Amino acid sequence: MKTVLITGSTSGIGLGIATEFAKTKQYQIVFNGLETNGLEIANHIGKQYGVEVMFSNANMLKPEELRKMVDEAVAKFGKIDVLINNAGIQHVSPIEDFPDEKWNAIIGINLTSAFYLTKAVWKGMKERKFGRVINIASAHGLVASEFKSAYIASKHGIVGFTKTIALEGAPFGITANAICPGYVKTPLVEKQIADQAKAHQMSEADVVNKVMLYKQAVKEFVSVEELGQLAVFLASDIAKTLTGTALPVDGGWNAQ
Repeated sequence: MKTVLITGSTSGIGLGIATEFAKTKQYQIVFNGLETNGLEIANHIGKQYGVEVMFSNANMLKPEELRKMVDEAVAKFGKIDVLINNAGIQHVSPIEDFPDEKWNAIIGINLTSAFYLTKAVWKGMKERKFGRVINIASAHGLVASEFKSAYIASKHGIVGFTKTIALEGAPFGITANAICPGYVKTPLVEKQIADQAKAHQMSEADVVNKVMLYKQAVKEFVSVEELGQLAVFLASDIAKTLTGTALPVDGGWNAQ
């Protein structure tokens, strides 16, 4: 039985990824999130699919909490085979108005936490000659849009970090890859659709097609199931030579 640790896994993309790993019945899962009912969410998935789980509310901005989460996971499950750095936040603002504290929080949660966690699991992966690091980047890890300076800097950074650790891990059976989704249909995005429709006096359908999915050739949201199944594949033995990549799952956005 392998162990996967997924940050930000009690909601949205992370929860979808955790669910796909649970479906395989081949992984013990370390859930992480700031939801007050995070333990309940983790236990529900564990019971539903018959897999062992644990939950940590470690804060991505606190390195000591991240190291403690890894230590507790190793104490419970013996090892961490797969690390999925998924936790992230966003803020939209022109650069001249961008709050300093938002910049620091976005870089800290989206990028720096991945460094701390990768560093914490790396020694064990090297000793066992096996490891998988999967970073959830974004289509914005490959291209830019206006008013998202911190988010785009963090996601470009995570792609570069992925390439570096892929090179360092190759002699030890450790792979590292980044998944770069376009817009994903989560409750958070559904709320954004409603808010933008109201703000721009547009129908929700027009917000989806003329604003959110405008740059995508395939006018469909990415599903959390797609991302989860791709992560399961990247974690598998068959993906042992697939490393150092940034895989766009964005409806053709990056083909333009």
